[in-house]
Amino acid sequence: MKEKENKEALQNTTEHEETPEISVERKLVALYTIQQVDSHIDKIRIIRGELPLEVQDLEDEIVGLQTRTDNYIQETANLEKKIADKKAAIKDCEALIKKYEEQQMNVRNNREYDSLSKEIEFQGLEIQLAEKRIKEFTHELTTIKESINQAQIDLTDKRSEIEIKKAELDDIVSETQKEENTLIDSSIESKKLVEERLLTAYSRIRKNARNGLAVVQIERDACGGCFNKIPPQHQLDIRMHKKIIVCEYCGRILVDQSIVDIVKAKTTKA
Repeated sequence: MKEKENKEALQNTTEHEETPEISVERKLVALYTIQQVDSHIDKIRIIRGELPLEVQDLEDEIVGLQTRTDNYIQETANLEKKIADKKAAIKDCEALIKKYEEQQMNVRNNREYDSLSKEIEFQGLEIQLAEKRIKEFTHELTTIKESINQAQIDLTDKRSEIEIKKAELDDIVSETQKEENTLIDSSIESKKLVEERLLTAYSRIRKNARNGLAVVQIERDACGGCFNKIPPQHQLDIRMHKKIIVCEYCGRILVDQSIVDIVKAKTTKA
């Protein structure tokens, strides 16, 4: 349905609005030139479009690594505090054991002695538990410090990589922006040879067509866009340059080799 609408719109444009002083051939040359320029601009923007995404991905990775490192550092501080607390608890237990042992020297009966012995045993178990926790915290602390070192290495690598990518992006933007502006100027000049309705039809076809191709060359007797065969009579009409012909299957504007050669010659001269 869209192809039919494109065909009717283009035929109406050619039949009813064609400017007498501009031949169909010149319009076809202008349209094919516009297509080549637009395709080139598409490639430039694709190349330029990938690098910012890569830079953004690297920036996100750096933020993630930095956040992870900060969390590791916080965990390290917490573990060091826990180890210090356990060491302090051991000292307290040792002080209590010494106190209870001194009290045992002055007990009045076996019941008091057994009670103090149980307290000494309990404090001994507390020391063993604290020492076990210290070993666990120390092992965890060692693992986290290794992770911090690796994260810092990764951060250094990512920062070096992003600097390279940013420099590359700046160079490409600087170079391609000039080229894109030149191409846009060229496209504007070509558009002056084509009436507004035809340009509107071109834009609509290009938007809906694969790879943004609205104007394609005949290749091996087939449409260069959808690759369907073009009847001999249509090929003859296309070579005559008397009216704009669209593919009856995909709706793209068709040009022959001579139009392509004219555009290539103009590009070479430029």
